[in-house]
Amino acid sequence: MSVTSLPTPSLDQARAQLREVFGFADFRGSQEDVLQRVLDGHSALAVMPTGAGKSLTYQLPATLMPGTCVVISPLIALMHDQLRSAKANGIRAATLTSADADWRETMDAYRAGDLDLLYVAPERASQPQFCDFLTSARISLFAVDEAHCVSEWGHDFRPDYRQLRPLMDRFTDVPRLALTATADKRTRADILNQLGIPAEGLVLAGFDRPNIRYSIRHRDNPVKQIAALMAEQPGPGIVYAPTRRKVEDLAEKLGAATGRTVLPYHAGLPAEERAANQVAFVASEDMVIVATIAFGMGIDKPDVRFVAHAGIPKSIEAYYQETGRAGRDGDPAQAIMLWGAGDFVQARQRLSEMPDNRRDDERQRVDMLAALVEAPACRRAILLRHFGEDPAAQCGNCDNCLSPPKVTDATETARKVLSAVYRTGQSFGFGHIQKVLTGSSDDRIVQRGHDRLSVFGIVMGEEARLLQPLSRALQARGALVATEHGGLALGGEAPAILKGEQTVEIVIPPKQSRRGRGRNTTPNPVGDPLFEALRDLRRDLAKEAQVPPYVIFNDATLRAMTAERPASLAEFGEISGVGAKKLKAFGEIFLQVIRQY
Repeated sequence: MSVTSLPTPSLDQARAQLREVFGFADFRGSQEDVLQRVLDGHSALAVMPTGAGKSLTYQLPATLMPGTCVVISPLIALMHDQLRSAKANGIRAATLTSADADWRETMDAYRAGDLDLLYVAPERASQPQFCDFLTSARISLFAVDEAHCVSEWGHDFRPDYRQLRPLMDRFTDVPRLALTATADKRTRADILNQLGIPAEGLVLAGFDRPNIRYSIRHRDNPVKQIAALMAEQPGPGIVYAPTRRKVEDLAEKLGAATGRTVLPYHAGLPAEERAANQVAFVASEDMVIVATIAFGMGIDKPDVRFVAHAGIPKSIEAYYQETGRAGRDGDPAQAIMLWGAGDFVQARQRLSEMPDNRRDDERQRVDMLAALVEAPACRRAILLRHFGEDPAAQCGNCDNCLSPPKVTDATETARKVLSAVYRTGQSFGFGHIQKVLTGSSDDRIVQRGHDRLSVFGIVMGEEARLLQPLSRALQARGALVATEHGGLALGGEAPAILKGEQTVEIVIPPKQSRRGRGRNTTPNPVGDPLFEALRDLRRDLAKEAQVPPYVIFNDATLRAMTAERPASLAEFGEISGVGAKKLKAFGEIFLQVIRQY
């Protein structure tokens, strides 16, 4: 479908609109580069870290360009969350989903040209009748959110995303903007190809989230470890657990241990309870939710202060995406992963269930995760190199930079462990192997004659203390694999280690102490009573409007009000985050509170 061209809005016009609608003085990061392409009518793939303002790169043009921006988004909850924020800024927006009773009004508003933004799911967007419906009005832009879902190399592949190009190809003069925070080089190339975006349309903003502190620790007592994190971080948090049973168990125990509100979220809960728990979390300023990985993609909550993994994620891409849900507002946040050797054992066992054409790729992803958790070097640097960047050797804001671990060459001990596994028949668990190596005889060892093996009692003293971390490392790397009955067998690089062709270095983590831990990131670091009064007012207004508090104003905007103490509506309107609609709706009532302090 062809449309008559109109004058292209300039960046100066966009900058003025940015101040008017969103209350921001200027663009951040790569927003300007993306906007320039879109305003010029060119398609783009924007790879921008979570919290970098991806949604603004299509919401702002939607208010400047004639017609409606059609946004394809994967989850209804995410669409509704973005809808609330858009409407709060005075943008004419609607969703067209199975959960919307007002679909007739939405369709009429689109036909009448009364919408800046129309959010739809890929399942609807790929239907021929929807394409026919779109021809009834002018389209300004197609925005494909979470665009990594279009690629089979992405960690959240959605087949319906593959059907979007025929829709967009019918509107030859409408630019398309694909957006994602998570895409390695191969995934980026696939997105460009699948969505028909030229290579020069790639805008790579970088992947660094410097406000997030990354920590990875061995899991020994997850309730105690996560409860300690919650004590440091009084704000909202997400805890990811691998199974529904573990979600419910952790939620119950963490709530009892901390006295905080901790709710579960997983697909096995009744739909009403699951939805209510998500709504409560989005609206809360201090709640923690324990969830499977199904949770989080559907929320746009900026004030999540920590994300904790109670087990390993599916891949480095998934880890980056999930941890990226912390600190979207730019304030300090923490990401902690707790891992055990069994996590990698199960991950490698699942490889055998995968199709042949996927198995090598998935094995590589597990290997990369193993290298990440066992690394003595900067965690952030490893993540950024994975996505093709060339970061500094140290970031100064991860556990390994703050408290460098000791690295030990454990090659000879590894050979002893692997030899003991082999000589005992590759059918016993680590506890038995440890007893054999340290010469701790019992009836089981004697009955099987393992006390007469050459490996019996060959590890002692300080070397014996390496056995547990070494076993975890060998299992993470796949040199030790689990048997059907829970024993250990040789795998992967075990033969090379035994022959002396492969060395094994392991990390000895430093003892945990208060020093080097994440600081208590309360939203009111200076303890100003005005800030608390403004938060109370925000909470009341949000409850009355039935929206999350951050939709009214985020914490950064409240802190700016506290610091600058505007005395008039004109001064209040200069605060970052105060657009024209919010100035009119909330300016006077907030000024009344400010004048009391």
